[in-house]
Amino acid sequence: MEAHDHSSDNSKVELAVAIGSGLFWGAGLLVGLMGWGGNLLPTGLFATAIVLGGFFTVGEAFEALRHGRFEIDFLMLVAAAGAAALGNWSEGALLLFLFSLAHALEHHALQRARKSIDALSEIAPETAFIRQGGELVEVPADSLKPGDRVYVKPNSRIPADAVVREGESAVNQASITGESIPVEKYPLDGTLSEEFSRIPPAHQVFSGTINGSGALEIEVARLPEDSTLSRLIQLVREAEEQQSPTQRFADRFERVFVPVVLVFVVLLLFAFLVIDEPFSSSFYRAMAVLVAASPCALAISTPSAVLAGIARAARGGVLIKGGKPLENLGTLRAIAFDKTGTLTEGKPRLTEVIPLGDHTEESVLRPAVAVESLSDHPLAAAIVTGGRERLGEDYAFPEPQDIEALTARGVRARVEEARFHLGNRRLATEITGRKVPKSVDDQMAALESRGNTVMLLLREAEYVGIIAVMDVPRPEARPTLQKLTELGLERLVMLTGDHQLVADAVARQLGITDPMGGLLPEDKVAIVEHLKGELGQVAMIGDGVNDAPAMARSTVSIAMGAAGSAVALETSDVALMADKLDKLPFVVGLSRKARRIIVQNVFISLGMVAILVPLTLFGVASMGPAVVAHEGSTLVVVFNALRLLAYRER
Repeated sequence: MEAHDHSSDNSKVELAVAIGSGLFWGAGLLVGLMGWGGNLLPTGLFATAIVLGGFFTVGEAFEALRHGRFEIDFLMLVAAAGAAALGNWSEGALLLFLFSLAHALEHHALQRARKSIDALSEIAPETAFIRQGGELVEVPADSLKPGDRVYVKPNSRIPADAVVREGESAVNQASITGESIPVEKYPLDGTLSEEFSRIPPAHQVFSGTINGSGALEIEVARLPEDSTLSRLIQLVREAEEQQSPTQRFADRFERVFVPVVLVFVVLLLFAFLVIDEPFSSSFYRAMAVLVAASPCALAISTPSAVLAGIARAARGGVLIKGGKPLENLGTLRAIAFDKTGTLTEGKPRLTEVIPLGDHTEESVLRPAVAVESLSDHPLAAAIVTGGRERLGEDYAFPEPQDIEALTARGVRARVEEARFHLGNRRLATEITGRKVPKSVDDQMAALESRGNTVMLLLREAEYVGIIAVMDVPRPEARPTLQKLTELGLERLVMLTGDHQLVADAVARQLGITDPMGGLLPEDKVAIVEHLKGELGQVAMIGDGVNDAPAMARSTVSIAMGAAGSAVALETSDVALMADKLDKLPFVVGLSRKARRIIVQNVFISLGMVAILVPLTLFGVASMGPAVVAHEGSTLVVVFNALRLLAYRER
């Protein structure tokens, strides 16, 4: 048996028809009690109730039979027809009234969960304003193509994935990334030569997000069908169809259970041959048992929770790609984190400037920024950016001359008629002809023990200063790890190709007890495999590209910053749309609650069957109470699952 599937278009009609069935059933009871119209009028009212109650059920039953399946709809029709054939028109009408009402409410309730997903497709604007011949022209948003220049009014929705070309504004990206605070956006200089995912977030805007108070002119970077929003909607809808482990168990159980029930019901039809009772009593008992044993609540117990969980996660800026990762997230015992770009920002920052001798911070940074100003090396970029922040954007740095890169040692250049050298200990020893002084070396070692990359600046052969840069931890990393520990995760492991000293230093800042450095990709795979062997359920979180082998071996693979990365969206089981870690405790907590609700629903479903079958078999409960309890349990599991839509992180 399978869960029922109704489109949202007819859910209100279905509910109205079910209520109509109930009204005719109630009218039949009233007329019968008052003795009006003999037996003919009440029977006619009950028959009308049966027709209305079975209106949608008949269609679903024959559709299932056409595909070779015996489902709950067919069994209910048989039971109602049997009751009517025995002259119990009121019970047949009650059965189909309650069945149709329960399933109309079930479909209406599940529609609430689907609306959370369908709402994503409605947030992108239908039109956009593009510049043509110096004028603004309104065009359909789905006609936009890469290179089009689009004008975005203040407080309006952005029609495409694009880069900012003119104007500044704060953009509300909650619909895509789940970030509650608007993100500042600035113009991107130069041509759009890089892939969209490589453009800095400060210049990216996404389709469906809301512009703030400043007008923007943007350049379209992706076709509408390739936008982050379009891919997100497609992947969420595909995720609805993926079965969880519990759902696969329920399906296997039903494939065995349903034939057993049918055989048992057929045997009960002939109970009158063994015990002293009329055929009508045996038939009625068999129909009551048929209703009691139908696992309708079991069929909907897991899909309803999976749908609600995926919808809630999507609304919070997390894509869970199916029931399997949703359930697996709820059973995690360990998470392995890639360091660079996941626990850290992924780009070095200037962390320390230590003047030596009579020098000042300015006399260190002035030549250092000049020497590195024309380099594209990440360490050089950190020095240049940090130096300008410390001395001011308007500070006039001198122009370097005779720049020379020194392989594996550093760089040198002439600045204001003096030759400066910036590099490692080896370069300093080469320039001075002596080892680095112990006092200087001790300061460098102290910085290195905290995870810094340390450089020396020399003017000719004179030590000017020590400069340290570091890939610093993300601000949200430590509180995120603390929340995960509070959720009961047994091990949080950091994996990195950096030296173990760097790994240890970052781990101390974050409170991680298992830092592992100096790893090759195959080493990360081996560690994930070991953790799985030791603890069972293990997640790996990384960038979705460099960590692909280890992520593929984990129980659940999690990618960050998926809003701008098609690769991360496609390759991971779970995608955090924002380039931040703080949604991780939310999705782990949500998944744990989803798993608890799934277990509750299965227990309720099977428990009700276990109670009703003996009661109907021995005649303690008739068909009416069995129908009420059966349909009531179906509604209980659906509304229990819908509690996930209101989940809030504690």
